[in-house]
Amino acid sequence: MRTNRLTATAVAVAALSVLTTACTGQSGTGATDDPKAETTINFWHGWSSPAEVKAVKDNIARFEKAHPNIKVNISGNINDDKLNQALRAGGSNGPDVVSSFTTANVGKFCSSGAFADLKPFVEKSRLDLEKTFPKILLDYTQFEGKRCALPLLTDAYGLYYNKDAFKKAGITAPPKTMSELASVAKKLTVEKGDSYEQLGFMPNFHGYETVVSHYMSSWDHAYFDKDGKSNIAKDPAFAEMFTYQKKLVDSLGGYTRLEKYRGTFGDEWSAEHPFHTGQVAMQLDGEWRLGMAEDAGVDFEIGVAPMPVADDEADSYGKGYLSGTVVGIAPASKKQNAAWELVKYMTTDTEAVVNFSNGIRNVPSTLAALKSPDLKFDPRFRTFLDIAQHPKSSTSDGAVNGAAYQLTLQDFGYQYEKGAVKDLQAGLEKTAKQIDTDIAKAK
Repeated sequence: MRTNRLTATAVAVAALSVLTTACTGQSGTGATDDPKAETTINFWHGWSSPAEVKAVKDNIARFEKAHPNIKVNISGNINDDKLNQALRAGGSNGPDVVSSFTTANVGKFCSSGAFADLKPFVEKSRLDLEKTFPKILLDYTQFEGKRCALPLLTDAYGLYYNKDAFKKAGITAPPKTMSELASVAKKLTVEKGDSYEQLGFMPNFHGYETVVSHYMSSWDHAYFDKDGKSNIAKDPAFAEMFTYQKKLVDSLGGYTRLEKYRGTFGDEWSAEHPFHTGQVAMQLDGEWRLGMAEDAGVDFEIGVAPMPVADDEADSYGKGYLSGTVVGIAPASKKQNAAWELVKYMTTDTEAVVNFSNGIRNVPSTLAALKSPDLKFDPRFRTFLDIAQHPKSSTSDGAVNGAAYQLTLQDFGYQYEKGAVKDLQAGLEKTAKQIDTDIAKAK
């Protein structure tokens, strides 16, 4: 879980704003330090809760035991602003190993040189990445053939539901298609005056994890065509998703009413999250929510399932949206070989990945760790392990300007759901042109 995470859109905004100016020299194969020499490297990460920080420290302690010549200084709660400043400044006090929660910005990391090229290190270590990681994780840690990161734990998104509320409403199973989701959400909604005693599902794009990219994982889609141009106005999946979401918003009371109710929600990362309190009966969320809900002491039985899929794609049920933490090497580091030893250990050592997964309560990122008998988890967590391995699970495509296109599309979603945009196709075409213009400028 990530108790210091922002909403997906806010994360992308923060990361994009810093990475547009991030550019340091690329190291290529220029690492000359002796990885067997006594040395100290700096590892910067974004985790901040006591449990997460402890898990990081435990992982590093295991690394130092296996590599007694390398000492690791750990700096936590590092946001992208701090990371960007350090990468630009370089120097001995900066990071050697860097991590980020924002997979959508890997395109920017790789194309700008913010993270060093890992290909020479992978080849030198004779790592077979295709036999080590699920394909989609390999896809979101490289850009246009350049690998500048490796996966460090995975986030898989599914559907949480209040089993007690389901039973009371006479619902016997979680929805598997988007039409079933709409029907179940309506049955679970209990109105109270001009508000709600219980909302079946919060569909609004500001509803924490109900953002465009997470919704789109329920449809087979392509953000860009073979020429790298925005595909959102040509791929019918996008119009279908926006039409569906707007209809769901309207059927549950309308945008204004839902937004007013959303204003009563507690913080996403607190015990007062609306799913914890029973204000919403179903929630699209990542694997960390299960542990957070249990820690909050909810007074109902929690159910977990994959997100429903588009009605005409019922055979793909079980898939979901994937993202996760990525880790790389600072290009200005003078200790890149030692840094690689830490990156390789954290990302490919099965025992390290399993123990870190157990401590952080995220999904393991290697094929071996996903099948390890040493994983300790609530049986319901199996849902997320399966989503992480589903062949049709998806993530946001990389772009040279990182998450900019996601922000542009998300901003369009805000306007469409509240009725400010009347012509969906024209709006998608305008948004596609803006995305293409922004990418062209970034190049």
